[in-house]
Amino acid sequence: MTRLPEAFLRLPLAHRAYHDKTQGRPENSRAAIRAAIDAGYGIEIDLQLTADGQAVVFHDYELKRLTGATGTVRQHSAQELAEIALSNGDGETVPGFAEVLEIVAGQVPLLVELKDQDGAMGPDTGALEAATAKALEGYEGPLAVMSFNPHSMAEMARLAPDVPRGLTTSGYDPEDWPLKAETCAYLREIPDFDRVAACFISHEAKDLSRPRVGALHDAGVPVLCWTIRSPEAEAEARKRADNITFESYAAPMPS
Repeated sequence: MTRLPEAFLRLPLAHRAYHDKTQGRPENSRAAIRAAIDAGYGIEIDLQLTADGQAVVFHDYELKRLTGATGTVRQHSAQELAEIALSNGDGETVPGFAEVLEIVAGQVPLLVELKDQDGAMGPDTGALEAATAKALEGYEGPLAVMSFNPHSMAEMARLAPDVPRGLTTSGYDPEDWPLKAETCAYLREIPDFDRVAACFISHEAKDLSRPRVGALHDAGVPVLCWTIRSPEAEAEARKRADNITFESYAAPMPS
């Protein structure tokens, strides 16, 4: 089984990179990624799939919130997205995953979340995983992949078995998720951890007291958490989690 590199347990992970739109650093942007590297933070980013089967670094399915453009990421080619400006980004556009890998180049740990492409956490996966695995060929440095969708990580296990993989997990309150109640109930207990040969979880911070999370941690599974937005929240999360994914403040570096 692959293991999560030690750096992921030591360096705070900047959520969607070290973003601050007031400083011209939109989330998941090149500027935010470079700022995280300069600060010595690890980086968490998101991947979506383009119309021509490429992986790009972008959180939402829709373009509107982060660019002002219309439509979804999947309706545009990688080249078209490379020409769509990010809001508050000083002309920055949607970056491709391969380009981001070149920027990071192993300097800090990189945590890569593959966004669910099925729409209901089901088995309609494969294209984004294939694009991700192809981009990762030859990459050197601390890197891990994760997804809320266990089927995505099962596919990554097949395509890139040597890349550490985990599950992004949650309390799955049905009021917060556009999923069936039974799907929320299923995913809530993290039943696929062994099936996908995961080596860590990244769990919703407010749900860290869940017994299943504690049991995994007691068994030696690294527990990361999301998303921490204050020193007070960080202090509370670190009582149960090995590391944090943070935004909106400067997380302290380890001494």
